[in-house]
Amino acid sequence: MKMRLSLAFSALLAVSACVGPPDHAPGKNRQKVSRPATKDGRQCLSDLDKMKARYSFLPEQDFGNGCSQMASVQLYDVGIPVTNVKAVKCDVARALADWTRDTLQPAARKAFGARVVKIESMGGYSCRNVIGRPQAAGNRSEHATGNAIDIGGFLLSNGRRVTVVAGWSGMDDERNFLRTIRGGACKRFQTVLSPDYNAAHYNHLHFDLGRGPYCR
Repeated sequence: MKMRLSLAFSALLAVSACVGPPDHAPGKNRQKVSRPATKDGRQCLSDLDKMKARYSFLPEQDFGNGCSQMASVQLYDVGIPVTNVKAVKCDVARALADWTRDTLQPAARKAFGARVVKIESMGGYSCRNVIGRPQAAGNRSEHATGNAIDIGGFLLSNGRRVTVVAGWSGMDDERNFLRTIRGGACKRFQTVLSPDYNAAHYNHLHFDLGRGPYCR
């Protein structure tokens, strides 16, 4: 009887040793898919790891019609949680992490005496044209390749929530904060668009690493 119990326990240990947390679970940087083939791609993921970002590296896919996900990650955290980023290029994620550390947090401390504890994104990859442009070659948005991210608001450590839609023309501290972080983004991204650009951006800040530089 003792021998059978010992064998059963050994078998259980052997099985449990092969079982771990899912590779794509938030908080894990392990991937089921291979790492990027290029040196730049591997360096980008290494940089995200050093920043203690949380992400899952995504398989490369070409969907046709100018839409693709190459060297992209699903992004969960850049030192603080980021919502709703199912796919974005690694370079964009890295620029966002740098901007969060160097611009966003100092601006929040100065304006509100608090830290940002969550970034509310409106998404990265989206297979679509630039808003307002017809379906034609050359009109694809940077979102169509995950080369852009839209930011709609922020949650502060004191419980206050600051949004682009309410704050851009809102109280002075929110107006100044949002314009400061836009200015800092212009040093990290090629194109930065805000409500000052057009009505399509009334509720978010658009950051991308495409053509530029352009900051409005």
